[in-house]
Amino acid sequence: MIDIDAPPHPFDAAIALAPATDGRIRSRTRPEYANMVGPFGGITAATLVQAVQQHPDRLGDPLSITVNYAAPVADGDFDISARAVRTNRTNQHWTLELTQDDVVTTTATAVFGVHRDTWSDTEIEMPPAPSPDAVPVQGFPDFIAWARNYEMRFVEGAVPDQDAGDHPDSTSTLWVRDNPARPLDFPALASLCDVFYPRVFLRRGRYMAAGTVSLTAYFHADAEELVAQGTDYILGTARTRRFSRGYFDQTAHLWGRGGTLLASSHQLVYFKD
Repeated sequence: MIDIDAPPHPFDAAIALAPATDGRIRSRTRPEYANMVGPFGGITAATLVQAVQQHPDRLGDPLSITVNYAAPVADGDFDISARAVRTNRTNQHWTLELTQDDVVTTTATAVFGVHRDTWSDTEIEMPPAPSPDAVPVQGFPDFIAWARNYEMRFVEGAVPDQDAGDHPDSTSTLWVRDNPARPLDFPALASLCDVFYPRVFLRRGRYMAAGTVSLTAYFHADAEELVAQGTDYILGTARTRRFSRGYFDQTAHLWGRGGTLLASSHQLVYFKD
């Protein structure tokens, strides 16, 4: 039995959209998804995916999105404009802008499309990991509000203690799901692509100024595979290939417990040492 008076899940409240002016739509930052500066980048990406999914001209499901974080989003209302720049038979290309007081803070491009039944294969292998129940819950420091919306069970590369010292590599692997549990959908998958803390924290063993400049998520799963995932844990793994001159890349993969590759992502991250 569903309680019709129950409040929405915090994630659904955070990506909620309403009509604004000039064909734009409006949303609002939520303190539950606050980061050290502005909102959690994953919730911004999720809201942009939601903006296209709710658009009447949308074709198919998300295939990819690239989000460029041009400036911090201030607490409060913001507007999103979404425009389909080209629609083909099986895919559709979008441009998006997130603005506050008509000043652009975030830009994005997205590709949506219709999945076809073709030959398929997955070359990369899911990393070995014990079952989620065998791994203790370990989150982020309390001052990072958005992390409380996720149940995280680190297999390796947990958030280091301050001044923990250098670590030999940047790899983190963890079981993760929404807290409270929520059925997986494309906006939630986009947000999960950004749950990995900056890899430089792990390598250097301490916190420092760092933030995502650009995030690209690739959605390998279709809607049916997301329904099959339900509220189960996802195994995520992330690492960096090079730290250099104030920037580093961050690559991640997200797997269903049964071994289905659901999404992969790439980030460019700024850091100040």
